[in-house]
Amino acid sequence: MLGTHDLPPLNLQALPPEAAAWVARWQHAEQQLALREKALVDRDRELDQARNLLQRKDRDIAWRDAKIEKITFELARLKRWKFGASSEAMNTDQRRLFEETIAEDEASLRAQLEQLRREAAETTVDAKPKAAPQRPRRQQLPEHLRRVEHRHEPESTNCPASNCGRPMTRIGEEVSERLDIVPAEFFVHRHIYGKWACRCCQILKQAPSNPELIEGGMAASGLIAHTLISRCVDHLPYYRQEAINARSGVHTPRSTLAAWAGQAGAALEPLYEVHKAFVLACRVLHADETPVALLDPGAGKTRKAYVWAYARSWHDPVPGVVYEFCLGRGAQYPKAFLAGDVRRGRGRWSGTLLTDRYAGYDSVLDPRIHTDRISAACVAHARRKFEELTRTGTSPIGDEAIRRYARIYALEAELKGMSDGERMSQRQQLAKPLWAKLKQWLEIERRLVAGGSSVAGAIDYTLGHWTALTHYLEDGAVAIDNNHLERQIKPWAMGRRAWLFAGSELAGQRTAMVMSLVQSARLNGHDPWAYLRDVLARLPTQRSSQIEDLLPHRWQAASDAAP
Repeated sequence: MLGTHDLPPLNLQALPPEAAAWVARWQHAEQQLALREKALVDRDRELDQARNLLQRKDRDIAWRDAKIEKITFELARLKRWKFGASSEAMNTDQRRLFEETIAEDEASLRAQLEQLRREAAETTVDAKPKAAPQRPRRQQLPEHLRRVEHRHEPESTNCPASNCGRPMTRIGEEVSERLDIVPAEFFVHRHIYGKWACRCCQILKQAPSNPELIEGGMAASGLIAHTLISRCVDHLPYYRQEAINARSGVHTPRSTLAAWAGQAGAALEPLYEVHKAFVLACRVLHADETPVALLDPGAGKTRKAYVWAYARSWHDPVPGVVYEFCLGRGAQYPKAFLAGDVRRGRGRWSGTLLTDRYAGYDSVLDPRIHTDRISAACVAHARRKFEELTRTGTSPIGDEAIRRYARIYALEAELKGMSDGERMSQRQQLAKPLWAKLKQWLEIERRLVAGGSSVAGAIDYTLGHWTALTHYLEDGAVAIDNNHLERQIKPWAMGRRAWLFAGSELAGQRTAMVMSLVQSARLNGHDPWAYLRDVLARLPTQRSSQIEDLLPHRWQAASDAAP
């Protein structure tokens, strides 16, 4: 097709006006057409580039998905190994090495999985321009830590410009901090008592010696507290503490460490009894129990003992927990604990007891015998019955029940921080209708499932304990579940793996006393070592009438506490 460029040059001025105008319009139209053709070519090129980019991203996404699937499979396999490995097939060292290796592998795989998911989230089809990634802000180091300053200045503070060289002015500084540690340091307190004499009267005078927890012993209260904390909080058996101390050149046989712990436990017993009375003064208690191994020297093996735990209500503003080491799991143990002790000034307990519905508490809460005691049940235990169904995939009822429980728990989370009265009012108004709908739905589903099945068991548990499960709706001081106390029992579960067993009933009771005070100190925001060190230093001179000042919820460090 011919265009104006195919014609000889035209002198538009020589053409008639109409012809000149027509030629000008023609030339303009050709220019616009050329521009459109160029734009189409550029757009086709951009589309090809976008298509190639999209294909590359599709390949990257497919590769990441395959990698994520593989890592997820490896994590699941590690979990099966971790929880399915037979303890009988390994000795202690093999088991410890196996678990450490599994932990390292799991951490590595989880880091890879997190990185892949982060990259996948950043990958979008329409690659929008992104701002330069910001480095995550590092957590501020605690202000109470001692600072060791290192000053860094240029070798020369004169202007480096060739045509200047004048002295520069300091306009500020940039500060960076690194966390460091000095391994535990042993030191010796030297108590020097001056002797004074009157040569005329032949009289001697000397300052009285400071009473010590262990008279004539070499251990100060700080070392005794460290020994107890290492065992009860850090779960280090005495033989490991002996080896750690030896690295600093200090010889502390495990028998010596055990003797210190025994003497400290005896000194702490009166404080433990007062603390027990404080916990029992709360009208709402959590209760639970956990097994521990007890060495039976006569039989040459271990037997099963139990630690019974009781805690003040999760909603109580002053927390506290107490442990009792008992030889069994029978009802006689909570019965004796809650019956009180007249000799020690503890009356019979009455109130609401929140448990996991273990049968050992039935006689303690029998309304025909104890009209002033109320039974509350742990909702988390009822929910776990349905969680087991979702793990096995046996019924969609489990998924629906979990969704309904999730709404109840979401509402309860919003009530944290309210007063007991406000919490009860909100529960009545908002949570009670959710429970009514849950019960109606469970009763319908129960008629549709066969008796004896796992689904029927989960439903029957909730319906069978309905009054106890929903009692928290009637009392704002009662927690929805027993998870608060279960968290306080975890140190015993961790200790079981480290200690292996309690050496004797008395040793178990001493550990329970120390753990009661230490764990309560942690609940009240105290450093366990600082609390125990101060208490052990003050006990030899503390008046019996003032021993309550050493309770975890009332304790304040003495400025002049003996070392």
